[in-house]
Amino acid sequence: MKKLITISLLLLSTTIKINAQEFKTAVDYLSYVNNIEEPISKETWKYTKTIAHSKSAKRIENVRKSLIKTIQNAKSNLEKNKKGFNGDLEFHQKVISYLEFSELMISEEYAKIVDMQEIAEQSYDYMEAYILTREKVNERIKQEHDNLIESQKEFAKKYKVNLVESDDSSKFKKNMEISGEVFKYQSNLYLIFFKCNYTDMLLSQSIQNNDLAAIQQNSNSLQQYAEEGLEKIKLYKPYKGDTVLEIATIKSLNSYKDQTEKYIPQIIDFLTYSSKFEEIKSSLERKSEKDRTKEDVDLYNKMVKEVNKKINDYNKLNSENVSSKNKQIAEWNVASEKYISRHVPND
Repeated sequence: MKKLITISLLLLSTTIKINAQEFKTAVDYLSYVNNIEEPISKETWKYTKTIAHSKSAKRIENVRKSLIKTIQNAKSNLEKNKKGFNGDLEFHQKVISYLEFSELMISEEYAKIVDMQEIAEQSYDYMEAYILTREKVNERIKQEHDNLIESQKEFAKKYKVNLVESDDSSKFKKNMEISGEVFKYQSNLYLIFFKCNYTDMLLSQSIQNNDLAAIQQNSNSLQQYAEEGLEKIKLYKPYKGDTVLEIATIKSLNSYKDQTEKYIPQIIDFLTYSSKFEEIKSSLERKSEKDRTKEDVDLYNKMVKEVNKKINDYNKLNSENVSSKNKQIAEWNVASEKYISRHVPND
């Protein structure tokens, strides 16, 4: 399944509208800082859009590297100014520290998230930890951004500057907020879906191993998770009322629930009968021909016919079940991609 990684790097959301180019006033200084940071905003939004609209892992990685390089260049340019604004380095140093923090998040913390992503599908706990860690990184970046905005306001107040949010900054901020909401909803429903999907995988493995106890246990768990998921979905409000992903998830959970109620009982019946047949067969083979009664042979022949019929029915049932599950997984992925593509801006 396609997995989404969103590192929402927010920058200064207020910029100063000025015409002067000389670096003599606090307004000039703030404009200078914002001009240096502007390429980061563009690269950040490019990165978010690429995650939302591209299926190429290579392209996403290239954009991430480009973002890191842009942050490094901005930090390097700011560090060339050794005096800040007329010797006042407090806000200047906070901007540099924020860029250092952002670079760390996008490079090192992102790398950790990628490592977690590689093993996330091995268990529900891993997947949940991966998504929660991703969200925590986003939250840390947002918190640091909010702190920087407060520092900017304090600097502006200190030098009696009125901050005016530019159109580009406002659009960037709005787009990032939208993306955050869209990805958050998708992640919530993905976890619900994945919990059932992973449990179904365990159920399939127990069927392959003819482990009746494990089959019953995993079937019970799958039914429980499906029912819990159907209730949990109601807690999440679709973005702009778009229910495409909600419908796909509900359909999948109902399908998993039906599987435990209709398909699994037939599987258990077949495996139980097969086990009984093997016992009869082994018992008959242990007897010499002269010791085999007519009843023994008749029972064995009758069961051979029955087990062959049950094998054919089982193979057909299993094929239909696998086909149905593959279809529902594909439908969920398509719904997820459509939902994200539809709502994450692409401009």
